[in-house]
Amino acid sequence: MAKFIGAVVVEIETCKGCNLCVVACPTSVLDLSSEANSKGYNFSHMANSADCVGCSACANVCPDACITVYRVKTA
Repeated sequence: MAKFIGAVVVEIETCKGCNLCVVACPTSVLDLSSEANSKGYNFSHMANSADCVGCSACANVCPDACITVYRVKTA
């Protein structure tokens, strides 16, 4: 069976750090950064990138549409 690996790209300046994507992630890939963007928000980032399966749950719940998910099929 093929396995998928994923990558989450967050538009840092658009992210308000609402934490919805962190809660929605079934594999606990995302977390809020300790750094802040230019607006003062702690943005979301991939804390455990090796666990991402590219399910897009984070992108689906993002109210600001600042998340893009990429999926790659591995052998």
